[in-house]
Amino acid sequence: MPATPTTDPLQRERDHLAASRSALRAMREDVQSLDLRDVTGTWVSAAVLQNQIEARIAALADLSHTPLFFGRLDYLHAISEELSEREGAARSAPGKGGGGRRAGGGESFYIGRRHVHDADGDPMVIDWRAPVSQPFYRASRTEPLDVERRRRFGYTGGELTAYEDEHLSDPAETDTASALLAAEIEKPRVGPMRDIVATIQPEQDEIVRSDVTGTICVQGAPGTGKTAVGLHRVAYLLYAHRERLARTGTLVIGPNNAFLSYIEQVLPALGELDVAQATVQQLVGHVEVRGEDDPQAARLKGDARMAEVLRRAVRAGIVLPTEPCVVVRGSRRWRVPVYELVEIIEELKGREIRYGAARDALPQRIAHAVLLKMEQGGEAPDDRVQDAVARNAAVKAVVKECWPAVDPAKLVLRLLSDPQFLAACAEGVLTAQEQQAVLWPKPGRSVKTARWTQADAVLVDEVTDLVQRTPSLGHVVLDEAQDLSPMQYRAVGRRCTTGSATVLGDLAQGTTPWAAASWPDALHHLGKPDAHVEELTKGFRVPEEVIAYASRLLPAIAPGLAPATSVRDAPGSLTIRHIADGESVAAVLAACHEALEHEGSTGLIAADARIPVLAEALTAAGLPYLSPGTETSAEARLTLVPASLAKGLEYDYVVLDEPAAVIAGEPDERTGLRRLYVALTRAVSGLTVLHGEPLPEQLRR
Repeated sequence: MPATPTTDPLQRERDHLAASRSALRAMREDVQSLDLRDVTGTWVSAAVLQNQIEARIAALADLSHTPLFFGRLDYLHAISEELSEREGAARSAPGKGGGGRRAGGGESFYIGRRHVHDADGDPMVIDWRAPVSQPFYRASRTEPLDVERRRRFGYTGGELTAYEDEHLSDPAETDTASALLAAEIEKPRVGPMRDIVATIQPEQDEIVRSDVTGTICVQGAPGTGKTAVGLHRVAYLLYAHRERLARTGTLVIGPNNAFLSYIEQVLPALGELDVAQATVQQLVGHVEVRGEDDPQAARLKGDARMAEVLRRAVRAGIVLPTEPCVVVRGSRRWRVPVYELVEIIEELKGREIRYGAARDALPQRIAHAVLLKMEQGGEAPDDRVQDAVARNAAVKAVVKECWPAVDPAKLVLRLLSDPQFLAACAEGVLTAQEQQAVLWPKPGRSVKTARWTQADAVLVDEVTDLVQRTPSLGHVVLDEAQDLSPMQYRAVGRRCTTGSATVLGDLAQGTTPWAAASWPDALHHLGKPDAHVEELTKGFRVPEEVIAYASRLLPAIAPGLAPATSVRDAPGSLTIRHIADGESVAAVLAACHEALEHEGSTGLIAADARIPVLAEALTAAGLPYLSPGTETSAEARLTLVPASLAKGLEYDYVVLDEPAAVIAGEPDERTGLRRLYVALTRAVSGLTVLHGEPLPEQLRR
């Protein structure tokens, strides 16, 4: 006898969750049970198919700590057949769940992180990226988008414990803040960054669903979710344009490995496992970085003018011939005069094609000139003859002398070690003083022993692209983009020349000597001057009291930016304590103990120079601590964070040690204030600022 349906709404939702999890397990088991032995013809196709199967199995994993669905939409009317077809799933029978028809002709859809269907192929959960899910993020009382009710679900430890309804089409119901939405936003930060798929706001959703063909730049104040928006945009694009991006590839670029470790679980939680991650330095890792530039040298090497210097250096070896090329074939000699060789080389130089491509074309062009003379002499050569002539020793000798091969690392080594060569390539581009600044103090002897710097590695990448085109990806996400130099923008841009990009950053958080002054300038260097710029100023992470305090620095560090506001009003979230001389370490330990009394993660942020002292004190006090990017646990919820690595990270509670030391650790006051702004805006629930020295004047008002 079938079980009697329950009348408890919460229990019905729990039953649907259990049924959906069972359906997901069945989907996974179906894939695992596939027998490929008689399907493929060769071992190569078998290996490819097996990899695809394994990727599908991994994508169908049921993550116990991640709710399978987080919302439900009840539509007033039935969804069109066209939209259902775009969903990739049939409409359910009445009451069957993910796409069930209700009384009155409307339908209900459960919105989750991935699509789940039952044994008949009917949807139990609809992917949040599907068109039918979009009203979950966009619908409002003024524009209900045919939604009668939006239901949000609350979870505790993976168990569905609550729900909350908004009747968008009921004129009698008034707007109220969503308690479940607020609880999800304020949930303690333990472990890596979480997805925000349940809390995406309308302005964020517009960015997430922007078209794949366009590049978008997001200027986002701290706590506005710009990083999460960028990652969810990748997930959306992979859903909407999977075949295209599977062929061309996607890449997320972050400022450092700690940041990449922090965000690495977001896309897998959304079912996307094939997105590569890298730092800019990993992208340009042609040489081993062992040295460090002073700020002036780093700024000049990152200047866009270096691109012209390098272009000249690459072409500096091209010389015009002074002797004809004589090709011997059998008993006959074919002579290409000097003037013809000059015309060929000048024509290739004028086309501005890649140096390597032109060098590959040169022997073929000379061979073609020989073939024309053969035809005039009564012979009938074909393409095989032309290829043979191109490989002739005389032709190779001309190519070697007139268009020599270029090793990118060796060329940059020479440029930075040889004052005369640099002067010849930088004439009219860099002043004599600037040339002196970029030269290595100790000339490099070889590529392997040279003390390459990070800026040098970018120059090598530029030369590599001048010689041979860099492959382009379908989509690139560039986070913390405000810190890149023009030459670094160029390095990223050539990796999406035929694709699009999502550029994320905050000009107020620029802390490098070459930090971007404006997004139009940055996008120009990226090669995406027509990109659309969106500004996010509504914060969801940082409490209003904290962001208002940090925003006092904006007139000094980014006068053109509007201060952020926060939807979270948390009185008491900011504490400022003056510490007496000699008590700073004890005060830091006390503040950390106090923060750890709360649930969630704690970050102790300090000037880089103070880290060894604080590390020793924490160890002596028996307080276990982690390094940035390491996942917290029940045993260790405290992370000791150098101020230089704090960007992009977040913690429930932050203890900020000695702001004056953070400022002093930078080459100039403005950069120091920007670094302080970053440190002040890492807290989700509470910030404690400890200072013995006077606070900056902007924060004393």
